[in-house]
Amino acid sequence: MELIITTLFGLESLVSKEVKKLGYEVTEVSDGRVTFIGDEAAIARCNLWVRCGERLLIKMGETTVTTFDELFDFTKQLPWEDWIEKDDAFPVKGYSLKSTLFSVPGCQSVIKKAVVSALEETYAQQWFPETGVLYQIEFSLIKDKLTLMIDTSGQPLHKRGYRRNSNQAPLKETIAASIVTLSRFRYDGVFADPFCGSGTIPIEAGMIAKNIAPGLNREFSAMKFPQISKKIWNDAKEEARSLIRNDSKLKILASDIDSGAVALTNHNAKLANVSDLMKISEKPMQQFSSDAKEGTVVCNPPYGERLLDEKACRILYKEMGQHFRKNYPGWSVFVLTPEEKFEDYYGKFCYKKRKLYNGMIKCNLFQYFGSK
Repeated sequence: MELIITTLFGLESLVSKEVKKLGYEVTEVSDGRVTFIGDEAAIARCNLWVRCGERLLIKMGETTVTTFDELFDFTKQLPWEDWIEKDDAFPVKGYSLKSTLFSVPGCQSVIKKAVVSALEETYAQQWFPETGVLYQIEFSLIKDKLTLMIDTSGQPLHKRGYRRNSNQAPLKETIAASIVTLSRFRYDGVFADPFCGSGTIPIEAGMIAKNIAPGLNREFSAMKFPQISKKIWNDAKEEARSLIRNDSKLKILASDIDSGAVALTNHNAKLANVSDLMKISEKPMQQFSSDAKEGTVVCNPPYGERLLDEKACRILYKEMGQHFRKNYPGWSVFVLTPEEKFEDYYGKFCYKKRKLYNGMIKCNLFQYFGSK
């Protein structure tokens, strides 16, 4: 099968590396998606293991359409009966960008009618109760290029299950995992987040260091697909459990000025099974301390659209730069923020920056490298 993992913009290369590491052939990397070849086991293993992607979908077909007749005819001839039984549910959702067929409700209606028409011929019935297994049909229409897919994830992959509660402005787990991955932190070193919030960044670091599959403790839509046996899922989960490293030497320092955030981090770290690696404390960034000469800081400090006003944020960035440049020159520091002039306030130009999106907010990951 051709499978697709959707991503937030800027994370495609990381997801591609994850898929290749799992042993699958990537055939295309484009904006917001990675396409690869895989079997039923790949659906289970990738849902369990991909940290930086949003959803795993089965690619049913792809073509160019500019009329509703073309949309109907192409959709109808696809092998929907390979997946959808006569009692199953098959709602349709999707989006259209810069395409002749710009009406999303119109596209949804035509795709639904086409699938119904195909299934009527297969099952010789005209009414479908849709009370069985859910096969969520998704479509994307970009510059008249149509892709039709079936979702296997259900809840997005960033829903790991450990963050049942969060603070006022939580960072999505996939973004956190991505910036942690980009930091290339040492698994036997010191990792810190002085603005830990509900603990997403340090928890993702702990899960990476212990090699805990991010989807190990949650459910996926495809677990109910009869085409993918329970044995496949059980084998994938058993493989994931067998690969957990319980001897990790990573030391994680997580702190926040807010007592509620510290309590959340404690709670979520226990759910994620990484609390053994973490020292969690309530204190402002200015009081961050460590005896280690080298380490890695990865953080998403408050910014103007998130918790603090712009003036307070800029003072915070300045104090952060002074504190870490003076006291921790051997440390690497990675800061995710939408503040374009962050370097000016931090007091030093970064070695590298990378554009990422936190929801609809365009951010940059400012990267300051310490000792090798």
